[in-house]
Amino acid sequence: MAYQAGGQRPAPRPVPETPEAQAYLEDYAGLLESVSFPSLVVDHCWDVVLTNGAFRSLFREVGPHPTAMPGDNFLRFVLFHPDAPTVLGEHEASWCLPMLAHFARTVESHGPDHGLQAIRRDIAQDPIMEAAYRHGLPHWIRAVGEDAVEQDGAVRPLLHPDPRRGATECRVVVEASRTLEELGCARVTFVLRETRRSASRERRTGRTASHLRVVPAAD
Repeated sequence: MAYQAGGQRPAPRPVPETPEAQAYLEDYAGLLESVSFPSLVVDHCWDVVLTNGAFRSLFREVGPHPTAMPGDNFLRFVLFHPDAPTVLGEHEASWCLPMLAHFARTVESHGPDHGLQAIRRDIAQDPIMEAAYRHGLPHWIRAVGEDAVEQDGAVRPLLHPDPRRGATECRVVVEASRTLEELGCARVTFVLRETRRSASRERRTGRTASHLRVVPAAD
């Protein structure tokens, strides 16, 4: 069950359009393109500022969606796109719940924010996702530990469309230079690891459940 979030995604918050910032991002795009692993630059709402070819290749078979394309807002893609489980292995446990928990923590730390509140409204319109957000997350965090909320260093399964990769894993590496931090951005890289199991089996499993199942409520 995939929820068609929102109707129209709010316009992403642009980075400062100073000549220096634009020149930096243009050069950073060249650096990003030289990296062989899927990599993207996002702001605190996960609006995508830059991607490289490896990232676009990873999601090349994802179908169109009005609000949740991986190259527009990666958090929305994880939460709302029906094709997300065909690329993000063990979608609910390894991607959706950790990123939902990270989003909840970001909402608490940023206070009123148009982009974050727009995502929060879309979560509220999906009863299962809302139940997971309000009640399931505390239960899940108690079960897996606070460290599972952190993005940097997490190892997560991927289903790469390149058959040479197939079902594999990636380590999520989050980093930011001083200038990226000043722009309110960070770089996220999926460091691909060796193939771990049959891609065809993972793909069949992924397509059977494209959204959150019922998450146990907190006691």
